[in-house]
Amino acid sequence: MKIVSAKENDVPIILKLIKELAEYEGLLDEVTATEDDLTESLFEQKQAQVLLVEEADEVIGFALYFINYSTFIGRGGVYLEDLYVRPSYRGSGAGKALIKKLAQIAVEIGGQRLQWWCLKDNTLSLDFYEHMGAKQQDDWVVLRVSGMELEKLAEK
Repeated sequence: MKIVSAKENDVPIILKLIKELAEYEGLLDEVTATEDDLTESLFEQKQAQVLLVEEADEVIGFALYFINYSTFIGRGGVYLEDLYVRPSYRGSGAGKALIKKLAQIAVEIGGQRLQWWCLKDNTLSLDFYEHMGAKQQDDWVVLRVSGMELEKLAEK
């Protein structure tokens, strides 16, 4: 098993894995990303980065992340947007390897945090993350402005 940084020619498999993740979470109808979107945002604008985990030259999972910042700590960190390992490879150590790699990246940049969200009803993932040392942050509320509300808010 090895972890590699995704390259532009990996966009088709990245999108396939994103759709598999969305299907697993019951959110496939929310995926609007295209290969062109991913190419532009990941490799032209460099808005996020992707790690791929491979076994025997087959991509079995991914982690999409970006660098964030804590004003209170005065340092950056790593924000994990999505982590996914194909069902037949769960329990193989692939997810743990991706989390460890992200922790290494956070330490390498002098960051103080690795953080992410997880759906409340995804108890298997929550148990896995807690086993890895993650602590739930129950005192925070996630807020989002999107779609038409975002367009309206951005009007001048």
